[in-house]
Amino acid sequence: MNLAWIGLGAIGTPMALNLLKAGYGLTVHNRTPSRCAALEAAGAAVAPSPAAAARQADALLLCVSDDTAAEAVLLGGADPAVRTEAAVAGLRPGSLVIDCSTIGPTTSRRLAAALAERQVGYIDAPVTGGTEGAKAGTLSVLVGGDAQDLERARPLLEVIGSRITHFGPVGSGQEAKAVNQVLVAGSYAAVAEALQLAERLGLDRHQVVEALKGGAAGSWALEHRSAQMINDHYPLGFKLALHRKDLGIALEAAAAQQLEMPVTEQVAAMEDALLANGHGDLDVSALARWFRS
Repeated sequence: MNLAWIGLGAIGTPMALNLLKAGYGLTVHNRTPSRCAALEAAGAAVAPSPAAAARQADALLLCVSDDTAAEAVLLGGADPAVRTEAAVAGLRPGSLVIDCSTIGPTTSRRLAAALAERQVGYIDAPVTGGTEGAKAGTLSVLVGGDAQDLERARPLLEVIGSRITHFGPVGSGQEAKAVNQVLVAGSYAAVAEALQLAERLGLDRHQVVEALKGGAAGSWALEHRSAQMINDHYPLGFKLALHRKDLGIALEAAAAQQLEMPVTEQVAAMEDALLANGHGDLDVSALARWFRS
């Protein structure tokens, strides 16, 4: 299969590199062209636009920041000149779009419907597992879409992830990702809060983590992010600003179901305060700074 990839951020770049290492022909495009350098050095072709990237692709994968970016990349906007640069202008009938971005379920369904008019398949396939999982190819891939489209995509998804779960029609992968981000919010905030209590009590926080991570209080956040919180150093795994965007999706979904989520609402407010103080580009574990302030 000839592949195209659009969106080379902290998660997208290692995912694309893994596909290249697996032997797939790959053409890449990114809104910031300099981010294509690592892929180009590894053997990928670089395209000047989404349409050019998609032109020879059997499958187009994208991992962009939000709904607006996904719509712009795939469909373009109201300006006809912009639409000619969008991926839909290059995608061939029978090709497939695999959207690894985290966006609203409604947006995924709208994109799928627009692409279906061009006889192009679409699955939403957001991922979880951070930069560690992206580099190792062990992400969990949450899929919504037609089962036949998933089977076409499966060999590619097996390169980027170790667990692939099909939740149902288009949009259901995004709904599962919203659930994931609620869990991330609660677990990261709980670790940050607990470590602050340990510090105030005069306990050795590293010792506390070692003692507790194998018990009932153990979690991925405690295992992988507690050291960052203790050291007040937050190398990027997943941007705080993007997680706040994802919590907005989750809270909107909950409101539609008339469900109150007080924990998530509290974490969203904490993240808003951190964003206002300029911490949006740090890892989500920077929630610990809320307690310090």
